[in-house]
Amino acid sequence: MLTQDVLTECRFCSEVSKANGEDPIGTAGTADHWLVMELPQPWVEQTFKEDPQIAPLLELFKQLVFKHGVMLRPILIAPDSEYSQPGKTRVIYYHRPEKQFAQFAKQEYLVPEADATRLATAILQNLMKQPNELESFAGDRIDTRHIREVLVCTHGNVDVACAKFGFPIYKKLRDEYTDHVRVWRCSHFGGHKFAPTLVDLPDGRFWGHLEPDMLDLLMHHDGDVAGLRSHYRGWAGLSKFEQIAEREIWMQVGWDWLDYDKSGRTLRKGLKGIKRYLYPLLRLIPLKRAQLFVERWTGDATWADVQIQFSSADRTISGTYQTRVEAAEPVITAGNSPQSGEAIALKPSPQYRVGRLSQLS
Repeated sequence: MLTQDVLTECRFCSEVSKANGEDPIGTAGTADHWLVMELPQPWVEQTFKEDPQIAPLLELFKQLVFKHGVMLRPILIAPDSEYSQPGKTRVIYYHRPEKQFAQFAKQEYLVPEADATRLATAILQNLMKQPNELESFAGDRIDTRHIREVLVCTHGNVDVACAKFGFPIYKKLRDEYTDHVRVWRCSHFGGHKFAPTLVDLPDGRFWGHLEPDMLDLLMHHDGDVAGLRSHYRGWAGLSKFEQIAEREIWMQVGWDWLDYDKSGRTLRKGLKGIKRYLYPLLRLIPLKRAQLFVERWTGDATWADVQIQFSSADRTISGTYQTRVEAAEPVITAGNSPQSGEAIALKPSPQYRVGRLSQLS
């Protein structure tokens, strides 16, 4: 671990995080739905407020999350000279197919630029069970379920670390991995202190602190899984503490684990103060948006008892793992890269360890 004097001289938050060995596991945003849409750069703050393709969607995003409790992950991708078509916009929608699953289900559309917002609106309205015109876009659907989409964050307008460290990894992936895969530059999806970071779809797995020499392992799923342990941020199909437990299972089972259908349950949490008493009661509220709040509100738990259920695709292998995830010694990290001339702001980051895994009968 580096000293604080040395760390304050670092120019980027991801340098601090990596130097002090901050574990990225448990930082993948949980999602039931993804909306991925092509939009030319730059993606600046004014884009989200004023761009005629994006601004109308913001209110729908807010309604979905805060009113309906829908866990949606919107991401922009930069048009690519090989993948994209002039005058057309690509919109990709992924969703959780069922409670226990291995990959998100995919729908892809290629529409005239003028219709992209109308299509995205219809997808979001459909999620809210509102009247929509999604069926009118049936002729614009294309079957790309065989194509893997790798989205690398290079969004330097959010944090310069993503541009500095993300672009070289994007370029290497884009140039060297072309077999049934498309590699995109994408907008921010959280975790810039783990730059370079990417999300791999349809798996829905987040990765961080990427290095060129581990990309073969990541892309080909062949070799010692332990080589990816410190780069794994987690699987979007699970919540924070479930993600931490799931990595430990993967390390023991190996690559086959990624193909198993999975779901998770957090049974109990170690909480302090009023949270300790309110948590069991709040969990009984059936509203999904309330449960989203409870999950975030109790993210500072010192321990959590977790179950991970799994089964192979042919259902010949199935079972349940149970373990306790416990807080470990925190490390010093930085939440953001500083502006020019500013000192980097350091803070402790909670770390966790997994107790003995037991497989229930």
